[in-house]
Amino acid sequence: MTIKHNQQIQHNHFRKDWQRRVRVHFDQAGKKASRRNARLEKAAKVAPRPVDRLRPVVRCPTVKYNRRVRAGRGFTFAELKEAGIPRKLAPTVGIAVDPRRQNFSEESLKANVARLKAYKERLVVFPRANGKPKTGDAPADEVSAAKQIGEFPHDGKIKHSAQAFPISNKYVPEDGKISDFKPTENAYRKLRDARSEARYRGAREKRQKDKAEEEANAKK
Repeated sequence: MTIKHNQQIQHNHFRKDWQRRVRVHFDQAGKKASRRNARLEKAAKVAPRPVDRLRPVVRCPTVKYNRRVRAGRGFTFAELKEAGIPRKLAPTVGIAVDPRRQNFSEESLKANVARLKAYKERLVVFPRANGKPKTGDAPADEVSAAKQIGEFPHDGKIKHSAQAFPISNKYVPEDGKISDFKPTENAYRKLRDARSEARYRGAREKRQKDKAEEEANAKK
C-alpha cells in the first residue's frame, strides 16, 4: 500500500522492548580483577617455571606495518637447529615451536638464534626427582637460586617482575647514539613511482616499439 494524504507510516513497530536486548559492561572492573587473579594462580601453579614461553621476534605483516616487530607464534626448526636445541626438547623447556613458519631472511634467522642462545645460557633445568639429577640438569646451587620470571604476588600485593627477553621497537644504532637523521628523498614518493613503473612497463614498451616501427616505415 502506498503512502497517501498525511504521509503516515504504515504498520509502525516502535515498541520493541529494546532495553531487554541492550548489553552493558558494568562488570568490566570485576572481570579485570578476575583475569588478574587467574594469572596469579597460574603463575603459582607452574612455579618455578616461567609464566610465558619464549617466542621469536617477527615482522608485522603488510607494507604498512612491517617496520615494526612483535612476538611470533613459535621458533622454526631451522632456528632451533642453529641454536643447537632439539625440536622435541624445546617445548619441554619453555620454548614455543611453530612447524609452519619459515625463515626468508638471514636477519630474522640470526636474531632469533641469538635469542635462543641467550635463553639457553640462562636456562635452569630442574631434576624430575629431588636429589637425583640426570644429564643436562642444573646443579643444586643453581636450582636453589632460580627465580620465576613473570607475574607473581608479593606481600599481599600484585607485583610485576621484569619480562625476560622483551621485544622493543626502539631503534638503537650501532654506535649506541641516535644521531640527527635528515632524509634526502621522499620514501613514499619513491615507492609510488616504482609501483607505477612496474604497472605500466608493458604499455610503455609497446608504445615505444610501435613508435620506432612507424619511424622506420616513414623513412622507407
